[in-house]
Amino acid sequence: MILRKAIYYVTAVVSLAATAVICIVFLALSLHAAMRPLVGDAWASVIVAGAAVLLAAAISAVMLYRASPPRRQQEEPRDLASRMFELVQAKPLVALGIAGAIAAVALKNPRTTATVVSALMAGRASKK
Repeated sequence: MILRKAIYYVTAVVSLAATAVICIVFLALSLHAAMRPLVGDAWASVIVAGAAVLLAAAISAVMLYRASPPRRQQEEPRDLASRMFELVQAKPLVALGIAGAIAAVALKNPRTTATVVSALMAGRASKK
C-alpha cells in the first residue's frame, strides 16, 4: 500500500515536470515567433535566452528562500496568567465585559460555580 502511494506520487511529480518542460519549450517558441518579425532572428533568440535566464533566476531565488527561510526570534513561552494580564491591559473594556459575563453565569448557576471552584482548588492542592 505504501509502495503504491509512493509510485503514484513519483508518477505525478514526473508528469508535472514533463508538462512544465513542454510548456516552457512552447512558450519559448511562441516568444521567438512573436519577436522574429519585429527584431529579426538573432535578436529574437537573444530575447528568448534572456527570458530563460530571468525564469531560472526567479525559480532559483524561490528555491533558495524556501531552503533557508529567515529565522524568527523565538519568544519565551508565557503562562496563561501573563497573557491574560496583557489582554486586560490592551483591551480593558473587553476584559470588563468578559468579567461581567462570568459573574452573570456564576450568579445564575451557583451549583456549577461551586463545582468549578472545587475543581480548581483540588487541582492546586495536587500540585503542591
